[in-house]
Amino acid sequence: MSALKLNRLAKKCFSLFPNYSTHQIRTGKENRCNEISHRSSELKMNGWQIHNYGNCEELQYATGLRMPLIRNANDCLVRINTTTVNPIDVAMLGGYGSKIINMLRCQEAKSIEFPLILGREFCGTVIQCGMGTNNKVGVGDRVWGVVPLQMNGSHAQYVIVPDYCISTAPASLSDEQAASVLYAGLTAWSGLYITGRLGGLCGAISSSGGGENKRVLVLGGAGSVGSIAIQLLKSQKVNVLATCSTDAIETVKNLGADYVVDYKNSEEMQSLNKFGPFDIVLDCAGQGAEVSSQLNMKFHQYITFSSPILKNVDNHGIGLGMIKNVTNFIETNTKSISKKGGLVKYGFFVPAQQGIELIHRLVEKKQLLPLIDSTFTFDRLPHAFERVQNGHLRGKVVINSIN
Repeated sequence: MSALKLNRLAKKCFSLFPNYSTHQIRTGKENRCNEISHRSSELKMNGWQIHNYGNCEELQYATGLRMPLIRNANDCLVRINTTTVNPIDVAMLGGYGSKIINMLRCQEAKSIEFPLILGREFCGTVIQCGMGTNNKVGVGDRVWGVVPLQMNGSHAQYVIVPDYCISTAPASLSDEQAASVLYAGLTAWSGLYITGRLGGLCGAISSSGGGENKRVLVLGGAGSVGSIAIQLLKSQKVNVLATCSTDAIETVKNLGADYVVDYKNSEEMQSLNKFGPFDIVLDCAGQGAEVSSQLNMKFHQYITFSSPILKNVDNHGIGLGMIKNVTNFIETNTKSISKKGGLVKYGFFVPAQQGIELIHRLVEKKQLLPLIDSTFTFDRLPHAFERVQNGHLRGKVVINSIN
């Protein structure tokens, strides 16, 4: 009997037994699939979780946590080797976006609000795959990936993620480097190519990139998102200008930026006028939409990742919060356009396969490499949160020694 017929027969057999639907049978390399033991001692893990929103004191290390189980056909169970702490983790620790994210968590992930495990990206090894996953990764593969905001995260020994959130990790990157790319990379990519349409429709729905000879100003070029945005743009032959603090100017120049200024120097900031109009001003420094009207330069689009949408809902509830969001959007754009600026838009992290494919290709071509600010062991995770909370990062804050 051929391998293909055997594979089809196995799938038909397992369809008769729903309790075994997550034990995937595949040919070739994926036949190495090892079922997770049902002994309770092997269904436990260690991790950091919170039971209330607040500061770093809410982070609690726990042993004997229940290992997450595959519940959807396209889910994968991954053993975490390395993860990171992002500004979104610090914000979520404080309750940012809790109303909308918890609503999504209850509807989509079928889970409760607490206890909550943070962590949005990782490098690890696939342990188990659901029956409906794609053929791009298999059991035993070393992968990098991201975790949707409504799902429990990667600050634990194991995590469940949809198959579209992971891919084979580039062999040229260490675990620390591989864990430091995708969250910031997909945030920058979505802001430029989905929100900003830098590569047109094709750039948004495929991994083609685009934007040659366009002009983009990156605010906050030394941070995790800004540093990857610069490299991504330069790989697509975009003219890139950037701002950062004085001590980071050389670092940002080495990333490929064509012109770099100190954001605290008013004369240098004024010098940016001669390069306008900018196709996009990308706010990676958390300046927010209000700053768009204060910029003394011409631009077609101002895209910020510091959106007030979730915060307004947190403060005013879903109904009033959404009304306030619409009001803020209209007021901000009216003010910007009246001062001969362009449209103000919000950028968001989007876990998309086409974005992962583009970033993977750039890493393989050595056109993109993450900056690492600092590294902490798993037992010192609260210190990593404090480092991110203090700001002025030069890249990513990495957590290793998890398993």
